[in-house]
Amino acid sequence: MKRFPALLALLAVLASAQEYKAVFDCSSSNPRYILSRFNLIEKTKQMIEAQGDTVRFAVTMHGGCAKVASESADYLVPEEEVLYITKAQESLERLSKAKEVELVVCAIALEGNGIDREDVLPYLRISKNSYIDTIAYQNQGYALMPLK
Repeated sequence: MKRFPALLALLAVLASAQEYKAVFDCSSSNPRYILSRFNLIEKTKQMIEAQGDTVRFAVTMHGGCAKVASESADYLVPEEEVLYITKAQESLERLSKAKEVELVVCAIALEGNGIDREDVLPYLRISKNSYIDTIAYQNQGYALMPLK
């Protein structure tokens, strides 16, 4: 009989848990800004999970943000920006280990930035067009969070 109230309390917690769905659409070409936003995505994920809720996040990268996808980003940005790109990639790698986070880079942006597919970080999914992915995420109820 003593287990019944505990079971009810657990069910109440599970029933009140909320799922946060967002697509972070990165088109910025500013490595310092990109790093700050990727770190904020990580922090936001941790805060939501700490309150007992769940996340389903996606990060789509296109335009200048696609440079972060390159294993050899040092040839794509000025020397003083390489550190920010490297740290942003470390943040993405940490996010990639969470099954509830999808990381997508646009093939059109890769081509536009002169990045070969073979040079893309292994934990990123290459999309033929990240606009299509972003629209699909929104159609599935993801909130759009632009990173410009």
